[in-house]
Amino acid sequence: MPTTVGVIGGGRMGAGIAQVFAVAGAAVCVVETGDVTAARLRLADGLAKAAERGKLPHAPELVLGRVRVVDDVAGLPPSAELVVEAVPEEPALKADVLARAERAVGDQTVLASNTSSLSIAELGAALQRPSRFLGTHFFNPVPASKLVEVVTAPETAADVVERVRAWVRGLDKTDVVVRDSPGFATSRLGVLLGLEAIRMLEEGVADAEAIDHAMELGYRHPMGPLRSTDLVGLDVRLAIAEYLHAKLGDRFAPPQLLRDKVADGHLGRKTGQGFHHWD
Repeated sequence: MPTTVGVIGGGRMGAGIAQVFAVAGAAVCVVETGDVTAARLRLADGLAKAAERGKLPHAPELVLGRVRVVDDVAGLPPSAELVVEAVPEEPALKADVLARAERAVGDQTVLASNTSSLSIAELGAALQRPSRFLGTHFFNPVPASKLVEVVTAPETAADVVERVRAWVRGLDKTDVVVRDSPGFATSRLGVLLGLEAIRMLEEGVADAEAIDHAMELGYRHPMGPLRSTDLVGLDVRLAIAEYLHAKLGDRFAPPQLLRDKVADGHLGRKTGQGFHHWD
């Protein structure tokens, strides 16, 4: 396992990534340029909930003591063995953050993006050494999810891939290696299923509960496609669909119902309303 890890972004995904590395024993530096206090509280809340469920091997305060939060990428420790970028799915923002992170850390640091769909090769073009860069697509909620999609670009060095795969296994997660392509494996399939479920709802084929139950009980999916969209965030799913639509064609065209819900602020679990009601 890496002894020192940087995570750029203190939102839901960034906090989850920071939590799993801290639980595994790493010293973690979280970069949050927005609300630093909220990022700290999000980490503390995640650890407290894990402890309540009996999923934390150490006291929450002990794990939290391994994490510090800074407000600028320049505050990343130069000795970090791994830095994971987990900012919103905006290519220009991610490329800028990664380039600044590369300048802040040492030559030994592996850089990774938590993107769920964007091209690793295109993001890596902003770096001086793209050979040490790859994708690490964690899933929400990070502490409970067992999969990490490891995405390799043509420039990614083979030894970097193997190091990251070993670190993923050290988190008690399973790695799946995927070649860089729009949407990789998981987003490409998951978004396509989600978009078709939204079209079915739009056409009145069945209500949201029935569509989700059909996939959960009929195909043994742990969560139906509409509930999964609520969990990911309708705004996030719309952004990914628009990207895949541009890259792969009309089968990824976002339904109008999805656009309408995002415009109305119904973004899923994080707002309490999406295709389902959330308490």
